[in-house]
Amino acid sequence: MQDINKFVGAHVSASGGVYNAPLNAKAIGAKAFALFTKNQRQWKAKPLDEKTIEKFKTNLKESGIEPKHVLPHDSYLINLGHPEDEKRQKSLEAFIDEVKRCEQLGLDKLNFHPGSHLKKISEEECLDRIAEAMNITLNETEGVTLVLENTAGQGSNLGYKFEHLAYLIDKCEDKSRVGVCLDTCHTFTAGYDLRTREAYEKTMNEFDTIVGFEYLRGMHINDSKPPLGSRVDRHHSLGQGELGWEPFKFIMNDPRMDDIPLILETIDESIWAQEIQALYDLVEK
Repeated sequence: MQDINKFVGAHVSASGGVYNAPLNAKAIGAKAFALFTKNQRQWKAKPLDEKTIEKFKTNLKESGIEPKHVLPHDSYLINLGHPEDEKRQKSLEAFIDEVKRCEQLGLDKLNFHPGSHLKKISEEECLDRIAEAMNITLNETEGVTLVLENTAGQGSNLGYKFEHLAYLIDKCEDKSRVGVCLDTCHTFTAGYDLRTREAYEKTMNEFDTIVGFEYLRGMHINDSKPPLGSRVDRHHSLGQGELGWEPFKFIMNDPRMDDIPLILETIDESIWAQEIQALYDLVEK
């Protein structure tokens, strides 16, 4: 009997139409999934038409996956902390559009990387720009929670410290619509160890003290190619990287991760079905 409180899936392709994503998730035995609601490498996308929206909702129903276990990801081009006003504005408009696309599809979350200072402004200034963008977005949209993803801290990316996430949440006017997605690879390469029971508990207690588990809305389940604290973002297949299997065993048996999307972004999609099953096999009977 699989533990029904854990909802594991992967970031599946929406190629050919956003409505294909639920079917791709179902095909690998997923109980959750992530997707891009538009091409993540382009600024503009044609609006979602009624037919596409209906087809997505029908396929989602057919997949047996609940909307709350879907964790859409925004475009990688977006930088809400951009030091240049014009480029920051472009990012903000694209971000609001992404939130509205989630609204249209009946999804209640949008996962995003906080932003980067590009070594042109201070960390605090950059965080303030991100928080302002989040507040504008919350005012102009409804029903969708903005889910901050912790980062590896590569380059000038912020969000690698739990304090960054706490700062942004603190600055948000509507805290009921803000949350966090913890990426296991990013957490580890940002310097938070997860490899032993003791290290895992220490890191999770730190997260709870600084941010709070009430804000956890999802996780990205990835092994890591780079070592602890390297500040490099390179995912690996489960059990094949620096993390090994132990952290995933802890997560799959941790009630704090119940009822949220647990999403694989591992590097070999041909084994996602096996990785999903392997994670369920870690649940202690």
